[in-house]
Amino acid sequence: MTAAADGVTASVTLVEYAPAISLALPDGVGRALSAGDIVKAAPDPYTADRWSLRAHSKVGAVMATPQGGGAAFIVRVTPKVPIARLFFLLGYSLDPNGWWRDGDVEVAEHRDLLPVLAHAVERQVDRALRQGLLQGYRAIEETGLVVRGRIREAEQIRRRFGVTLPVEVAYDEFTTDIAENRILRAALERLLRLPGIPRDVRRRLLRQRARLADVSTIVRGQPVPDWRPTRLNTRYHHALHLARAVLSGAMAEHMPGELHIDGFLFDMNKLFEDFVTVALRETFRGSAHTARLQDPCHLDDGAAIRMKPDFVLYGPHGSPCAVADAKYKAEKRGGYPDADLYQMLAYCTALGLREGHLVYAKGNASHAAHRVRHAGIVIHQHALDLDQDPTGLLADIAEVARRMTEP
Repeated sequence: MTAAADGVTASVTLVEYAPAISLALPDGVGRALSAGDIVKAAPDPYTADRWSLRAHSKVGAVMATPQGGGAAFIVRVTPKVPIARLFFLLGYSLDPNGWWRDGDVEVAEHRDLLPVLAHAVERQVDRALRQGLLQGYRAIEETGLVVRGRIREAEQIRRRFGVTLPVEVAYDEFTTDIAENRILRAALERLLRLPGIPRDVRRRLLRQRARLADVSTIVRGQPVPDWRPTRLNTRYHHALHLARAVLSGAMAEHMPGELHIDGFLFDMNKLFEDFVTVALRETFRGSAHTARLQDPCHLDDGAAIRMKPDFVLYGPHGSPCAVADAKYKAEKRGGYPDADLYQMLAYCTALGLREGHLVYAKGNASHAAHRVRHAGIVIHQHALDLDQDPTGLLADIAEVARRMTEP
């Protein structure tokens, strides 16, 4: 744990899935970290004011600040995989044909997750806005003294009881205050509230926000507006994909007790699962097979036990021909957790398949197969080495896909 400046009492840096560390920590901060499922936090049973902290699958940074003001405490969790590789996994799962397909992510001189994320968002927003803000039509419903567009007759009768003015109208306005610009502004606002953003990056984020000053802000709690990729908003696509990642990531933002917890966390479990399933789907694109992600099925005839495999592949005739599940977890000394095998056995049984595939983030061997006694079902375990370059990763995914369709 290190002391910090600018009113921050201290900060601690943890490594994803590394052994727990013990440090002096106010009870309120420890309870807040534990309640928010940010890290695994437990009080030391023998020493007062000391807590055991251990990071699990969530990486990023959070800051605990007293609501009445005062010094704050920052917890940073760094991923095991290189930052550039993490952004390749993220980018590929969001947009397989995007600018990050080759793994070339602009990280500048930054090495921590949040500075790199903020830098990447700022660069992409800058590229999106170089030709000016995108404009489009937005549906407006309002009360006015002049008729504009069409009169909302039902609302006029319900609210005005036959009075001529004011009038309830609806019209389409050509404006910059559209979903695409609102999403970009919301992502910039979110990043500016996060701890650990370098001053030079923060300054550039503020400059981009100023360019969106006439765009409405999204109030906390409001849903993020939807957008559809079109020819007109092509230059916004990369920025919007990254902005949605910022807005849909695991947000630590609540007020337990007298503390305000604010930060941003990526769940590596979800990130790995998204990458594996999207990469498998892309491998089968254009073939006679159909891939479905998070495809629900039932284990029992009464449809009471519901299951959702990460990836189910259907053959040309519409029947399932392969199933896969992604597992971002460390291999234990004796092999992978047995519970994963039981889960895959249930998937194969429910789908009527003779083989199932488990895909892990790392392992001692690239492939292993287990034949279940008295069932004739074979469960394959595949291991992806996330330390290798994107070309190698996608080649490994292609090998998994090949085994899934072997006769």
